[in-house]
Amino acid sequence: MNGARSQLSLATAAARNLATTTKSQPQMQGITSRWLLRILPWVEASGGVFRVNRRLSYAMGDGRVTFVPNGAEVRVIPAELCELPVLRGFEDAEVLAALAGRFVQREYAAGNTLVEMGQPADQLVLIAHGKVNKIGPGKYGEPTVLDVLADGDYFGDQAWVESQETWDFTVKAVTACTVLVVPRSVLEEMVGRSEELRAHLERFRTHAQQPQNAHGEAHVELAAGHEGEHELAGTFVDYEIAPREYELSVAQTVLRVHTRVADLYNNPMNQVEEQLRLTIEELRERQEHELMNNRDFGLLHNADFSQRIHTRSGPPTPDDFDELLATVWKDPAVFLAHPRAIAAFGRECNRQGVYPQSVEINGHMMPAWRGIPVLPCSKIPITDGHTSSIVLLRTGLEKQGVIGLRQTGIPDEVQPGLNVRFMGINEKAITSYLVSTYYSVAVLVPDALGILENVEIG
Repeated sequence: MNGARSQLSLATAAARNLATTTKSQPQMQGITSRWLLRILPWVEASGGVFRVNRRLSYAMGDGRVTFVPNGAEVRVIPAELCELPVLRGFEDAEVLAALAGRFVQREYAAGNTLVEMGQPADQLVLIAHGKVNKIGPGKYGEPTVLDVLADGDYFGDQAWVESQETWDFTVKAVTACTVLVVPRSVLEEMVGRSEELRAHLERFRTHAQQPQNAHGEAHVELAAGHEGEHELAGTFVDYEIAPREYELSVAQTVLRVHTRVADLYNNPMNQVEEQLRLTIEELRERQEHELMNNRDFGLLHNADFSQRIHTRSGPPTPDDFDELLATVWKDPAVFLAHPRAIAAFGRECNRQGVYPQSVEINGHMMPAWRGIPVLPCSKIPITDGHTSSIVLLRTGLEKQGVIGLRQTGIPDEVQPGLNVRFMGINEKAITSYLVSTYYSVAVLVPDALGILENVEIG
């Protein structure tokens, strides 16, 4: 009517009432590539605990100092002074509190000099906030950056107990800095008032003179290149008295499915199987997050402080990646970085006209630096929206690297180290399944893990 044409065939909307739709499995945006779980060699922890035995090392104290802000003022936590090598193990809280109260706060703008080479080395400097360059003479006399120090780092501590009279380096601020400074005369005053502190410093001097190799391990007497009937020195390899033990951690959840759903709605897909599949995917994502971020065993919190370095300028440059490779130079296996950090590295390479090659990993062409693949890991956090970290690993038990820990063959196992256990049906006809995965990660020796910190990705 009114010029409208009558319908000559069945409409598609009506036809769909007699059709069966083609459906996908439930999709989940939170599933990632989980490269950390894929590249870690997994070692059986059949007893639920893995002990890392090491050769005895003389731990001289190489941690970072923590501060408490109070408006524009910053103060050091007294107990945190024990992170300094000279005060490691010192327990007199009264002396530590008195020493912490003698620090003076100073502010420096970018480009300012904190200490000058050749000036009297008469103070300890704690960096509360900011970044500084430690500069010394290069091979041909030109200034060169010896080290980059940032929040929690310090310098001048050795001058407290050694006969060093002048600074053998210059320290300049890269960014605006807040530092806490205390003169050597304060320590001398404290030593005069505390017999316990005097004895502690004497033990430190004696301890520092113990024979040890470049890694701080107890020295092993050897002879080489001799001729004739040379008398050989006797020796032995000492072990750590209290080696670290890693207990398997757990991620768990209880999956609930109503029996009516499980009985009736299983065509063409099994409801329980799909619920379990997505739950297991989420548990694996959480497992990788814990392996990276857990404060007890996560990689970001278990890297030795001597293996943590800072970028020279802010964004991750090829020079920074080379510095990171220098921390894990013995057979490095893989870089891990947030995708945005990888993008920032790509921008720096483009800016410098450097074009990294690619390598094939499990059928994927991935970016690489010096032949080492750079793999994405979204579990590495972004702090304050603009800084992140880049991790470099050596992996494997035989290579004294980083290893994953798990136990297989557990009851009701559906994947290695993951099981699903039936918990019963309650009075509301709801079936419950306990889904658990057990895991941990161990760093066998400190130089198996290096971290480039405070990477600008903006």
